[in-house]
Amino acid sequence: MAAAFCGLGSIAIADTVTIAALGDSLTQGYGLPEAEGFVPQLQGWLDDQGLAVRMINAGVSGDTTQGGLSRVAWTLTPEVDAMIVALGGNDLLRGIVPETSRANLRGILEVAATQNVEVLLVGMEAPGNYGPEFKTTFDSIYPDLAEEFDVALYPSFFQAFDGEADVPAQLGEFIQPDGIHPSASGVARIVEAMGPAVADLAARASDETG
Repeated sequence: MAAAFCGLGSIAIADTVTIAALGDSLTQGYGLPEAEGFVPQLQGWLDDQGLAVRMINAGVSGDTTQGGLSRVAWTLTPEVDAMIVALGGNDLLRGIVPETSRANLRGILEVAATQNVEVLLVGMEAPGNYGPEFKTTFDSIYPDLAEEFDVALYPSFFQAFDGEADVPAQLGEFIQPDGIHPSASGVARIVEAMGPAVADLAARASDETG
């Protein structure tokens, strides 16, 4: 069985690994031509690394963690080997209490565990305007659940802009005029930062199915 190797250390993938990206507008590619969205650009990055990975865009604009929970069972068809979970931003926009978001994300991870699907959980950070208690409670959801379910954690969808997000002017070309969604160049930067974690996810899934 042939294995594909990339310039990412010891990562090896046998056959093709299928990864579903369960998320909201950030995953779906809101405001961008289809080819410039998160999933197509991530697919291109993985292809450039020579990795046998097929991405499925399971992003729905406006989706909350509840929406993701309602979709996860039928998203994880038998062909899906791994899943990226990137949800929570719309919970914040709607002021949903963190306990509800935590319960929904836990439900998603429980379904993945039942189906033996490897997961990369992508964190989200609450803004300060909800108050320090809300922020602390919300931000802790992702590392807590990653530890509970023994899944990989990517700290934040916007990790690539760490240190810049508090100064919108520094983001410039990387964010669309709505101030929320990344531009095509912003997505490229996000993918470059997150790509190695997705490659690791694919390698783990390949080990499980190989």
